[in-house]
Amino acid sequence: MDPFVAVIAKSSASILGMLSSPRLSILIFHRVHVQADSVFPHEPDAARFERLMRFVARSFRVMTLGEALICLTQGRLPPRALVITFDDGYADNAEIALPILQRHGLTASFFVSTGFLDGGRMWNDSVIECLRSCRHREIDLETFGLGICSLAGAAERRRVIEALLPRIKYLSLAEREEAIGRLQHVCDVSELPTNLMMRSEQVREMHRAGMEIGAHTVNHPILTTLTLSEAEYEISEGRNKLQSIIDAPVDIFAYPNGKPGRDYDHTHALLVKTLGFRGAVTTAPGVGSAGDDLFQLPRFTPWDNSLTSWATRLLLNQRKTHFETATEKQ
Repeated sequence: MDPFVAVIAKSSASILGMLSSPRLSILIFHRVHVQADSVFPHEPDAARFERLMRFVARSFRVMTLGEALICLTQGRLPPRALVITFDDGYADNAEIALPILQRHGLTASFFVSTGFLDGGRMWNDSVIECLRSCRHREIDLETFGLGICSLAGAAERRRVIEALLPRIKYLSLAEREEAIGRLQHVCDVSELPTNLMMRSEQVREMHRAGMEIGAHTVNHPILTTLTLSEAEYEISEGRNKLQSIIDAPVDIFAYPNGKPGRDYDHTHALLVKTLGFRGAVTTAPGVGSAGDDLFQLPRFTPWDNSLTSWATRLLLNQRKTHFETATEKQ
């Protein structure tokens, strides 16, 4: 074992052992790049993800979300319990993350939006790739309320992307598509990548490899922007498609975007439960414990390039006992 990893693992085990009751950490990832992404350097690449998973494997009792739900229900969550989750269904989950997980004997839960499989692309990636590919050093984004924006370097492009995403995120699906078309025109980008998301066969391969597959809607809408019947369609059809792909039940769910009270509310949590799912995860930070609402479990990933800082943030998060749920906001 790497000496540094051994020290961190030993320290984490000692700290976590002092906690009064078992708690569940749920990590959330999206992409694992082959190499560091210049526009989004905080996102893990293969080497960094390998270091993180080495640490996790030696410091925690890793399980799938489905296994964790059983433990929470029965009141027998083991010490240092942790679930690794991935959202959306990126191809690099299968091509890069899966082999690393397997090397360290780890399982993970993958929440897949089915509408983007087999050559599709999420709206946010269309925004990112437009700005990444644009050859202009500045562009006029007055149509989005941003005025003239510099694209002189990676940092400038990232700032523009981060300013654009929240302006498009809460639009309807049709309005999102229209906004992407306008952005492509302004950026003078005619083609966008079609290989970012998994193929159906890769989803099957993940399942065969022992990974857990969870639902994440069809088109990744913000559920609060939909009627309840539209939300039910998105949730049910996403699950049905995944079940047909893996030929197995899909009974866990991740709310798109996942902020309680803003991206989903108590009616959606009840809907997910009524539809027969066993549990669901949010993007609210915190840890889970026995007695928590299984349909609003928090997730937390301590974004930091330093393993020491990453581990420290993760351990400190273990001390949290509560997060504000959508139900509590009503």
